[in-house]
Amino acid sequence: MTTLSPAAAAERTGVSLDTLRYYEREGLIGPIRRSAGGRRQYTEEDVFWIGLVTCFREAGLGITDLREFVAILRSEHSAQDRVAFLRERRAALEGRVAALRRAIDVLDDKIAYYS
Repeated sequence: MTTLSPAAAAERTGVSLDTLRYYEREGLIGPIRRSAGGRRQYTEEDVFWIGLVTCFREAGLGITDLREFVAILRSEHSAQDRVAFLRERRAALEGRVAALRRAIDVLDDKIAYYS
């Protein structure tokens, strides 16, 4: 099995070493295997999980939501449970997008006013 060093995993996933350790500490990825010398060794599956967690973080999900979703994925929950979780979060994101659009409209009005 091919493994990546922490630095290589960080470079490949676009996150910092601190972020990798944080994700592991919070139980969002891993457990990460270790070499005989105790160094972390990341697998392709770990890289997938890092990408998934990073995507959801960028979408605005908090650590609590991420822990919940990771628990759903790793357990015997049904596909419907997973879909329901994602639909709830999607609806929340749509609400945030709508609020941001309203804020942009207000800013555009102010820019036009002061121009």
